[in-house]
Amino acid sequence: MDSIENFRLFDFLHHLKKLPAKSDTLAAKENGVWRKYSTDEYIDTVNALSYAFLDIGIQRGDKIGLISNNRPEWNFIDYACSQTGTINTPLYPTISEHDLKHVIGDADIKYFFVANEEIYERVKSCAANSSVIEIFSIPKIKGLRNIQELIAIGKKNPQVEKLEAIKKSIKNSDLATLIYTSGTTGNPKGVMLSHNNFVSNVLACKDLCPFESDWRALSFLPLNHVYERMLSYLYISRGMSVYYAESLEKIGENLKEVKPHIFVTVPRLLEKVYEKIVATGTQLEGIKRVFFFWALKLGLKYEQHGANGWWYEFQLKIVNKLVFSKWREALGGNIVAIVSGGSALQIPLARVFHAARIKILEGYGLTETSPVVAVNNYADENIMIGTVGPIVSNVQVKFSDEGEICVKGPNVMMGYYNRPDLTAEVIDSDGWFHTGDIGTLVDNKFLKITDRKKEMFKTSGGKYITPQITENKLKGSRFIEQAMVIGENEKFPAAFVVPAFAFIKTWCEKHNIPYTNSFDIIKNEQVRARVMKEVEIVNKDLSQHERIKKIELLSDEWTIEKGEMTPKLSLKRKIILNGNKDAYDKIYRSENAL
Repeated sequence: MDSIENFRLFDFLHHLKKLPAKSDTLAAKENGVWRKYSTDEYIDTVNALSYAFLDIGIQRGDKIGLISNNRPEWNFIDYACSQTGTINTPLYPTISEHDLKHVIGDADIKYFFVANEEIYERVKSCAANSSVIEIFSIPKIKGLRNIQELIAIGKKNPQVEKLEAIKKSIKNSDLATLIYTSGTTGNPKGVMLSHNNFVSNVLACKDLCPFESDWRALSFLPLNHVYERMLSYLYISRGMSVYYAESLEKIGENLKEVKPHIFVTVPRLLEKVYEKIVATGTQLEGIKRVFFFWALKLGLKYEQHGANGWWYEFQLKIVNKLVFSKWREALGGNIVAIVSGGSALQIPLARVFHAARIKILEGYGLTETSPVVAVNNYADENIMIGTVGPIVSNVQVKFSDEGEICVKGPNVMMGYYNRPDLTAEVIDSDGWFHTGDIGTLVDNKFLKITDRKKEMFKTSGGKYITPQITENKLKGSRFIEQAMVIGENEKFPAAFVVPAFAFIKTWCEKHNIPYTNSFDIIKNEQVRARVMKEVEIVNKDLSQHERIKKIELLSDEWTIEKGEMTPKLSLKRKIILNGNKDAYDKIYRSENAL
């Protein structure tokens, strides 16, 4: 697969036929046992589901909502959509009702596939009086047609000629999917990605690692996100096996069972792995404990290309045999590389994993760029810790006068669905997509992200947080005067809150709580608990990853005069963060941090 001339997503399956047949092209646990799908069964199932789409009246161009965990059926639905000309519109299982209703209406979704009864009830409620014609289930749910019934329909009535005619008519420039991502307007935006967007990015990343057809990949990041989805297409294009983890909680077990050669992740999960390793090390005694912390100390000092000298490299060789070898065994023993994206990876973390001969390939991209713009490669000369790697082959990058990263290439989205106005804001007349991120090139080769032009940020789990929306909701409380959501590259979102002291004083009098001044009252546990109750009310309307886990109350209001706000009364976030480092550390660096 070296050309993308009218190569469509479903052509990956045709390409797969040319590679050695496998008994485990896809695999997932069913009742505690790995259920494996051979190459032929995979392709036959996709075709049968496609025939069923045609048989039950699903039309080309129809939007099909998909809310499911990672599983083989996700792929069956995705490829059936791609080769029938229907538009896969995948959503997070944790999507809020507000956002779900918006997406159903905005995309004009006609059909839904759901992974469980709880999701079905939410979709049914939000789809009332909407365009949705029918909801299908993946497992059996009473009252719904499930995917196995549809596959049976397709097998009974294979409409081969009709399907082939549709496939021939689909161009690689056609819309393949709508991926909804959070926007500053309060409603998610539908990112339109074509077949060509994905295929071009797969080609750009095909030499990321020395992929072999006998490799196994473990998949656990949500497939509805462009990151895991593009890598899934890449795995299939190389003839690799894809195993789906049972859950985030069972990744450790699944790593040992599957023994994968590669997986993609976000920094937060690597942090958890590291934290678990360190916790295990602290329980060791005697010489084992000494060796463990010697290894850890060496790892945190790691420099690339032997820059620390022969003595360091000699010591590192010893601890790799005695200590780090056990780290690699915990990951299954076959790991060639781990790809990290979604947010910035802590440099010390990258150092210690590289020292342990576990290559972390950090990359950068956005939903709008399908996603990869730059990524560190497996080859040592194409890795630089602290950067997101070289620009991929078929993508161009330039920097605006402000240093904003601008991207042009076949991976750049078609635009935002139903929002030409928002599309025009980010894609200029010359076709450059303005990312909103600030960066620079190191050694004229490696892209380094240095700042965020836009206020939206990601947690270390790779989830977007749009702070203004939550802040505005918090300020709707009588108890809260000002609020600033924080947590970029941290485990969870939190908030600085300036209470509405006049109202707090009245409330305190009513509840016989002594009120002296703002500095003292923010320490009062009853007041803190009451303000947190207001935060929890706001949390109910937020998606799970957006919910505020902790707050710190501040005694002084932010003002224009102190330089904390602009004349438009917008928050100057960096100045507020710098002025409240102690409060920030109390949330994220204290012993009680989550």
